[in-house]
Amino acid sequence: MLQDTFDKIVYKKFPMAMNAKDTSIHFLGLLKQKHRFDISRMLMATSLCSDEVNNHGASFFNVLNGPFIMGGLGGIPFCGLTGTTAFAHHIPDGGSAFIFYGSHIGITDDGKLGEVWRPGQQKAGKSCGALMNALSKFSISAYKPQPSENDFQQYFLEKSLYGHRDKILESAEPELTITEEAYLQIDKMIHENIHQTKKEFHVKRIALLGGIIINTDSGLDDYFIPKNFEVMLMN
Repeated sequence: MLQDTFDKIVYKKFPMAMNAKDTSIHFLGLLKQKHRFDISRMLMATSLCSDEVNNHGASFFNVLNGPFIMGGLGGIPFCGLTGTTAFAHHIPDGGSAFIFYGSHIGITDDGKLGEVWRPGQQKAGKSCGALMNALSKFSISAYKPQPSENDFQQYFLEKSLYGHRDKILESAEPELTITEEAYLQIDKMIHENIHQTKKEFHVKRIALLGGIIINTDSGLDDYFIPKNFEVMLMN
């Protein structure tokens, strides 16, 4: 019954969302049937947040090789050009590549955004924790991100979103807005990294799937809002 409850909650707020199983079935089908990829020779990379709740790609993992981990806090592809080049060099001979990326946000069974119930905990916690921490700091009028060698990923995440601070804080749902802005930043960086390392990809095509993961209660399906699906020609 809990799954049915979350179906109603998620689809009411996010009518374009797909559950985890439908996401993998749909997009693997497109890769194989429409675009004629040999998915047995496809290497997958992810640029998702480090948070352990992000197991949404598990259905892809069961079919594709990998994953190569590109992402860090918030889903930002901290692997950079070096990591993207390494990923390109790891693709099977005569194969192809698939990059699954995006930000994530929790939702509770009473519809609260930015929180999720984790196994063994007595109260809901933040999801995405890095983004919700940034949101909390942005609400302090004098706050500006400060460089930190010991917390570089959080600093970079906040710095990349700080220019959108007013838009985020003034929105009706700041938890969702900061998540959407993080997705746009991830999408931009993924495309920039691929563009700058394109000559390292000795394949004809790669596929990209970006969007926002919606985390729910432990043991239940997560959901995914597709934002971008494309097959990119590499030569």
